[in-house]
Amino acid sequence: MRIVFCWENSQTEHTNVFNAVRKMVLASGLPFEPAKINNHWPRLAYGPAPANGQRAEREYLDIYLRESRSEAEVRQSLQKAAPPGLLFLQVMRVPYPLPSVQNLAAAVRYRIRGDFSSFGLSGRKKIEEWAVTGPTTVILRAENGLTCQKELASGLLEAQTLSADEVSLTLMPINGKWVPAQWFVAAWLGLEIPAQDENFTVEGLSFIRQCFFWRDSQGELHPI
Repeated sequence: MRIVFCWENSQTEHTNVFNAVRKMVLASGLPFEPAKINNHWPRLAYGPAPANGQRAEREYLDIYLRESRSEAEVRQSLQKAAPPGLLFLQVMRVPYPLPSVQNLAAAVRYRIRGDFSSFGLSGRKKIEEWAVTGPTTVILRAENGLTCQKELASGLLEAQTLSADEVSLTLMPINGKWVPAQWFVAAWLGLEIPAQDENFTVEGLSFIRQCFFWRDSQGELHPI
């Protein structure tokens, strides 16, 4: 079963979502297939998890069951055991051999909100113009002052200005890895990233992950 969920607000998000949903499945009474590493735990596929400084409108959890259950039965069982603030958006049956969202995702879309004028955007290209003409590189600066550049162009599928205080980005993995949306926004705004800061975010902006997409045999993207 594939569960699509979100948190009611950012204050109710758990620091360890995987532990929270695992406890929920354990308490639900559903006939779960045991995990390979521990047969007392359910076999789950969660994620991809939002990066630091992001929140998600849709999160994903695949639950492997030993016995057939209807979507309504699964939703009802999980709702009784759900942690406070967790909202179910979809509960759907998917074919057993279908890849998890982690392996199925080909692109991801973000909305970024905030006062962009505070970053001195006067005369700077709109984000969609920057996406086409670049330079789409971000500068990483080490503690010793040395810098290196990371090219982001191959991970940038689409950029759009939605309003004066909101833009959107559609991104793809770079060499099989998801690069945080914060890096692309930093490149657009001309900000450097401390190389040692694994939790880097752009202060004053909200990064909202809308959804992931899968790609069909014709190359078209579809929301997950």
